[in-house]
Amino acid sequence: MNETPMDPTTPNVAENQALTTRVAVVGASGYSGEELVRLLLGHPYARLTAVTSRQYAGKSIAEVFPRFASHPRARELRFSDPNAELLAREADVVFLALPHGVAAEFAVPLMNAGCRVIDLSADFRLRSAAVYQEFYGHEHPAPALLEQAVYGLPEFYADAIRETLLVASPGCYPTSILLPLIPLLRDGLIQPDGIIANSLSGVSGAGRKADLALLFVECNESLRPYGIPKHRHLSEIEQELSAAAGRPLVIQFTPHLVPVNRGILTTLYVQPAVSVATEDERQAFLGMVEQSCTAAYAEAPFVRILGEGRLPDTKNVVGTNSLEFGWKLDPRTGRLLVMSAEDNLVKGASGQAVQSLNLMCGFPEAAGLL
Repeated sequence: MNETPMDPTTPNVAENQALTTRVAVVGASGYSGEELVRLLLGHPYARLTAVTSRQYAGKSIAEVFPRFASHPRARELRFSDPNAELLAREADVVFLALPHGVAAEFAVPLMNAGCRVIDLSADFRLRSAAVYQEFYGHEHPAPALLEQAVYGLPEFYADAIRETLLVASPGCYPTSILLPLIPLLRDGLIQPDGIIANSLSGVSGAGRKADLALLFVECNESLRPYGIPKHRHLSEIEQELSAAAGRPLVIQFTPHLVPVNRGILTTLYVQPAVSVATEDERQAFLGMVEQSCTAAYAEAPFVRILGEGRLPDTKNVVGTNSLEFGWKLDPRTGRLLVMSAEDNLVKGASGQAVQSLNLMCGFPEAAGLL
């Protein structure tokens, strides 16, 4: 596998397989899998060599996803039944776009065969097998790998991602919460206690599956909360926020389903760690918030800081790997409101996973994502 970034202007780079990293997607027929296929077909340094789906085995990518039909690779490459031994011969890096519990069954043999793995499920996001069992309702299928896995938040763990064999790509809700809050907690600007997070997600966040609650007639013209009071993503949210705060913390998290295809909007309610009773104190605090976030993301190509008073909008991020966030201080309550927006299938899933691929392979971080 080549670790040296290539010049995308070099003639015939796409055709020169010897100069590209071979990648495979297991579970490529789901929403996140489809996004991975889209991104990897257009990636300048990666060649998609295998896609799996039991449902569509034998069909070409173009048959299953007609929007890719103009790409020659989509017409050539066919879905196959997932087989770890065969995948290990066909790919250097394997993406697992599978349900939790199932992904680990593939990660173990793939890693034993020398593949690097990027897992989009929750199987390796948590450092504790006991916490995994508490939130996911069954024993962890491969607890020995938890110590090896790196949480795939590129803005904070880039160095570890470059070196690891196993990336645990974050969930969509956690990404929308962690990126705005980690700098503020690390710099001691907000209190770790009493954080409230309200998130609204498009229906694609539930995955491509037949479920009565997700039918158009059930979702359209309707808003509803779910996963209360202990959504599974709380486990990784609290794990990473606790690490940023330097002590254990618990937050209140309420996700909502909204009748849009994709996108997440999150509003966070936090208490400043300093007095904001006077106008001068408020302005000083807002200046520190701006400085903290600007410093944290100065080199981050996919985090867009809107600053004080500007509000995020999902229409500005859907279809991109960008997360944008801004904030507003409420002088009546003394709380800081921090709001973020992202595409749940790109920055919240597949795009972030490709970001990790780029870091693992020594490619430009934004390759295939702009």
